[in-house]
Amino acid sequence: MLHLVAPLAALLSGAAPNAAPEKVTFQHFDPKQADTAVDPCTDFYAYACNTWVKKNPIPADKGRWGTGGHLQLANQLLLRDILEGASKGGANRSPAEQKIGDHFAACMDEAGIDKKGPASLKPMMDRIAGMASVKDLGPVLAELHLATFNMLAATDSGGFTPFFIFGGGQDLDDASLVVAQLDQAGLSLPDREYYLKTDPKSVELRTAYVAHVTKMLELAGERSAQAAKDAKAVMDIETALANGALDIVKRRDPANVNHKLQLAEVKALTPSFDWDAYLKVMQMPATKHFLVAVPDALKAFEAQLKTRSLDELKAYLRWHLIHASAGMLPTAFVNEDFAFYGKTLAGAKELQPRWKRCSVYVDRDLGEALGAVFAQKAFPPASKRRMEQLVNGLKLAMADDFHGLDWMGPETKKQAEIKLNGILDKIGYPEKPRDYATVRIARDAALANAWSASGYELRRQLNKIGKPVDRQEWGMTAPTVNAYYDPQMNTINFPAGMLQPPYFDATMDDAVNFGAIGTVIGHEMTHGFDDQGAKFDAKGNLRDWWTAADTKGFQERTQCLANEYSGFTVLDGLHVNGNLTLGENTADNGGVRIAHAAWLAAQKKAGKTVTAGDEKRFFLAYGEAWCGAWSDPALRLLVQTNPHSPNQFRVNGVLRNLPEFQQVFQCKPGSAMAPEKRCRVW
Repeated sequence: MLHLVAPLAALLSGAAPNAAPEKVTFQHFDPKQADTAVDPCTDFYAYACNTWVKKNPIPADKGRWGTGGHLQLANQLLLRDILEGASKGGANRSPAEQKIGDHFAACMDEAGIDKKGPASLKPMMDRIAGMASVKDLGPVLAELHLATFNMLAATDSGGFTPFFIFGGGQDLDDASLVVAQLDQAGLSLPDREYYLKTDPKSVELRTAYVAHVTKMLELAGERSAQAAKDAKAVMDIETALANGALDIVKRRDPANVNHKLQLAEVKALTPSFDWDAYLKVMQMPATKHFLVAVPDALKAFEAQLKTRSLDELKAYLRWHLIHASAGMLPTAFVNEDFAFYGKTLAGAKELQPRWKRCSVYVDRDLGEALGAVFAQKAFPPASKRRMEQLVNGLKLAMADDFHGLDWMGPETKKQAEIKLNGILDKIGYPEKPRDYATVRIARDAALANAWSASGYELRRQLNKIGKPVDRQEWGMTAPTVNAYYDPQMNTINFPAGMLQPPYFDATMDDAVNFGAIGTVIGHEMTHGFDDQGAKFDAKGNLRDWWTAADTKGFQERTQCLANEYSGFTVLDGLHVNGNLTLGENTADNGGVRIAHAAWLAAQKKAGKTVTAGDEKRFFLAYGEAWCGAWSDPALRLLVQTNPHSPNQFRVNGVLRNLPEFQQVFQCKPGSAMAPEKRCRVW
């Protein structure tokens, strides 16, 4: 539950509900789209991507758009076919098809949802209204957490369930042990800094947020004056919780979120909260201890229970229930939710068609059932075999890279190679999809379906406590256009949704595949040795396996990258946060270097001669894989909350550090893409 996995990217998700689907085909690498009017030694991203950006404007229902978004849309069209087929009913449907089909059908029934109005919220609203005192909060909060746990995904900033997020996950010091985990949560803006920064834009966003909360409470039935009063209480409570939350950069250090407490100690931090009643509803197995990420967040929670009136606490809970449930509520709620979170925060202009949103919700709630069908159609065995060959080649190149480092001693190199050899590769899809038998799905209960799936997921996590860790478990669904490294599992994970053109393309040569998906593979492998991943050993334990001298050498090199990226300006004087993005920047730089070395080794083994044209195809394939455009709000959101640098710096920031790139494009020393000082970790 602690957000330690290192994904490749964070994708934003969004026209009439039943409009005909767009006709989308896969995009393939095209060297002819390079903008030859741009000097590649001045701005390689513009050289590789100007033509793509001109041909692919940001869709109205997006705040950002790139090659990944285009592929995501192609995948969604396949998902739509699958879901519409499953939603037709019939006696021949499998249990999985019944669930995904009926969930989709219920979500698509906009008229039925509108007819019910906010009545679908009533069961949980009644539980909140029935609280006679703060002592009654325990079981009510447990039910709220069960209902909303899966509806708003946790981020690097923490969770978004009310007050705190609760679940089960691996212990940091003993990755074989699954324990109960508590982390900061309770906010509805993307990160604590949105509540604390005093610049005009932040103040403007907070004003808009309070107005949004007011409108949503009005839609749920509150009178205007009461809704405005309750919205202010929500903002006050969330601001207080933000003050107790840990900074997103400090959260990158696992030592800062590694606090083992017994239940008695958790109770001592929050004496006003009935933990016994809360845990009774959760039905949690016995845990060795509680891994509490941010004790100060629990102290802030306790302060709110002591200082806020019961009516204020109820208003806060009502808001969080409405906010998490908005996508499954009547059209007025959906539109207002989009107006703030889609338009104001993310920069989109139009709401996504309903079928897109519903496919996202089914993937969220029943992802492995849906993913099994998707993978069968989209990811043939030949593709999996080719990916396995690529991964093996990248591993050999990384081992060679370790051996050639002049700043790392033999003892640390040995441990690094042990960790590398211990990485488990997961490609395409889970071999054994989850069984959603206990999830209640009905064709006329869109919100109740989502609540049931959410409760299933939280209980599934809690039920793992005390059981052996399953390294075959996936953290992303098969249709996802993304990839990730998990430091506690020591696994690299490549969903089938990502393994399509332009990233993985069976019709293309090795230069293109190593330049696109090979750099992704190298990126995820390098995460095992970035500023965060390097603190975990081969078994996933938080353990220092470095000599003091090698630690110093590593920190000097990562600081070079942090300083370099902090110098990149995004917009309006806003800079990339080199410390927040350090892990991703390290992985980008190492991934391209290792993929390039693996490609050269593969060509040598095959007896092929590598030409300058081949080299250029490799680097162009890498650049084209990151083509995209951003609205200003989406870009601002990314820079403030996301550990990934904007796309242009994921290309230019990497290649300016790579001598092989500078040689093949004959960049003069001192040019933008060939600076005098280069940074290198791996």
